[in-house]
Amino acid sequence: MEFNYDVIVVGGGHAGCEAAAAAANLGSKVLLITMDMGRFAQMSCNPAIGGIAKGQIVREIDALGGYSGIITDKSSIQFRMLNRSKGPAMWSPRAQCDRVVYSYEWRKQLEEIENVFFWQDSVTEFIFQDNIIKGVRTANKVEFLAKAVVLTTGTFLNGLMHIGSVSSEGGRVSEPASKGLSEQLLSRGFTVGRMKTGTPVRIDERSVNFSKLEEQKGDEENYRFSYLPSPDNGLIKRSCFVTYTNPEVHKVLESGLEESPMYNGTIQSIGPRYCPSIETKIVTFASKDRHQLFLEPEGQDTIEFYLNGFSSSLPLQTQIDALKLVEGLENVKVFRPGYAIEYDFFEPTQLKHSLETKAISNLYFAGQINGTTGYEEAAAQGLMAGINAHQKINDQNEFVLTRDEAYIGVLIDDLVTKGVDEPYRMFTSRAEFRILLRQDDADTRLTPKSHSIGLASAERLEYLQEKIALRDNLISFLKDYSVKTKLVNSWLESKGTSPLKQGVKLIDLLMRPQLRIFDLLEGVPDFKRYVDDIDESRRIEILESAEILLKYSGYINREKLLADKFKRLENLSIEGKFDYDTIKTLSTEARQKLGKIQPQTIGQASRISGVSPSDINVLLVLMGR
Repeated sequence: MEFNYDVIVVGGGHAGCEAAAAAANLGSKVLLITMDMGRFAQMSCNPAIGGIAKGQIVREIDALGGYSGIITDKSSIQFRMLNRSKGPAMWSPRAQCDRVVYSYEWRKQLEEIENVFFWQDSVTEFIFQDNIIKGVRTANKVEFLAKAVVLTTGTFLNGLMHIGSVSSEGGRVSEPASKGLSEQLLSRGFTVGRMKTGTPVRIDERSVNFSKLEEQKGDEENYRFSYLPSPDNGLIKRSCFVTYTNPEVHKVLESGLEESPMYNGTIQSIGPRYCPSIETKIVTFASKDRHQLFLEPEGQDTIEFYLNGFSSSLPLQTQIDALKLVEGLENVKVFRPGYAIEYDFFEPTQLKHSLETKAISNLYFAGQINGTTGYEEAAAQGLMAGINAHQKINDQNEFVLTRDEAYIGVLIDDLVTKGVDEPYRMFTSRAEFRILLRQDDADTRLTPKSHSIGLASAERLEYLQEKIALRDNLISFLKDYSVKTKLVNSWLESKGTSPLKQGVKLIDLLMRPQLRIFDLLEGVPDFKRYVDDIDESRRIEILESAEILLKYSGYINREKLLADKFKRLENLSIEGKFDYDTIKTLSTEARQKLGKIQPQTIGQASRISGVSPSDINVLLVLMGR
């Protein structure tokens, strides 16, 4: 048994698992401390990974050498590419997972990493030497020392759960809260706040009348999250189902509002705007007659279903009475009610872009402790914190992604620059350069960067290079191949596009808005024969990648120009160069905000709420710009 490590990761959720894996794969000796070794990366809320913008984040994690995408592919029971009716910048992968298999596969993966060690316990105290973290003490009075600590406590810090008038301490159902850490950090000057989230009721499949519900199947195409090759996971694929609330349901919910902790003053903390409880929906959107609900299976062969859209802290009987008025749920039986949970978080403006705290050296925060929601946002932060903890203790440069390089860069920059006044959720609209941050090219953007620090393997980089070669060869074929009119005109007309008057290159057909690259497989036999030589497991990915680069080249190039202008401000370092309190030409708010956050670059300063363009001009003048 050893008690001295390079990096200690506190918490075995999505952030903690990615942090431990990243630091260990880079070469650090890592201790992962968790309360329950049977619940690694537990899906406390819905059993799904990805979605709008979140799917892009998971693909970025995978491209960097993280495991969330790989584990999702191993546990997926349904895959869908969302927003296919929109442009490729909006396409977002989402997978329904088997909750048990997902957690099992994470544990199996972590146990295969040589440098990851485990301890089952609760951390109750930090060990400091001046303003440097030196280790932790646990509830069992065990002391572990480390060069760096990554704190990923999720909803466990002083967690308090609510179901109607019933309140109980805990980080989630059947698990105790974590005590002591918030108070210790508060005494060292950290700003601590409270947030609230919730989770819906779990339903017995046998009590549902599925004939009254809309079935929602997964995509038939062979999509996956990880860029690496992988066989089918062999799990049974399952559908989700859609139903709706109605005015009668709303009346029952309204009758219970006085017993709702959110409306009777019991809960004072900040709740998520973009994932509201059902009681918040009926109050905020009182004019709406119905709200969509999704029944999602918790696994391949379980009878437990998750009712997405019905998060609630109302009393149990109110929840049941309302559910019985939902079409298809007239005879509903539940395994447990929905509940709300309050927990401590730390204002993320107290962090550097590396996710190291400004006040304590070598202490990193990742996940919901930083005011975010979602497994994906947490996993991304954990990955980056784990990387940077290793980099710092080995005297290497910090690893930071910018806003034009990754959604992960947008996420972290938003947190440390703007802070949070509600639980943060990633959306495509938060990214200025989302055409550059598509889900299809995350590996092209990020794998070389990760390989340069030793995280993404040589095999992963080689696999990427093969993909790029296949894509570029396909583009060359499209540009070089000549199409004869007599061979394609009748087919073109059947596709609702005008026939050719003379021969053209195949790329000219692809650029028509009525045609997709997959249509060419049907109308141009030589093209189909060429594509058939591409490995089937990579075929869709290669075809879509080539099509996007060709059809959207104008938009992509224009956004690259904008990103280049943006980088000029990002490269102007102002860290430690100004005493903002003495610059009287700045507005009072700007002096206060700049002094508090201490931005590293002019670009970061420009994104701080309350700092105006004229304030930025003052700083540029002072820098001789």
